[in-house]
Amino acid sequence: MPKPLPLSIVLYTPDIPGNTGSIGRTCVALGMRLILIRPLGFDIDEKAVRRAGLDYWKYVDLVIYDNWDQFLEKEAPQDSQLFFFSKTAQSQYYYQAQFNSNSYLVFGSETKGLPQHIFETYPQNMYSLPMFSEHIRSLNLSNAATAVMYEALRQNL
Repeated sequence: MPKPLPLSIVLYTPDIPGNTGSIGRTCVALGMRLILIRPLGFDIDEKAVRRAGLDYWKYVDLVIYDNWDQFLEKEAPQDSQLFFFSKTAQSQYYYQAQFNSNSYLVFGSETKGLPQHIFETYPQNMYSLPMFSEHIRSLNLSNAATAVMYEALRQNL
């Protein structure tokens, strides 16, 4: 069995507890850390988070930061370790990213996405998932995060 990678999933102000629970469950499966950036749109002890994470939630390697600046201060990631995912990223798809074993995979909130300062600070680190139908506004956050997590795993096995 492959060894887990020190990858981290970062959810920037997530709104929907079920998505966070599902992403946490996938983090446990893959040995990845889950980082949440406040404010959260729910109480972390909310039943919906635990329901989506099932009985695995207690095994989530969870870190919560009060804001983006605290995350940067405590984690001190290099720019090359940060990968941002947004439906509005125009030039690169997630499978074109060169993930390293210490990558931070950053996703915005379900309702607001990533803040403008992220786009302005890290324009070269922005990626999207392909969507070819004009009938779809966005993908479910937990589905998008799972696709990216498995691609990062594939690249680093």
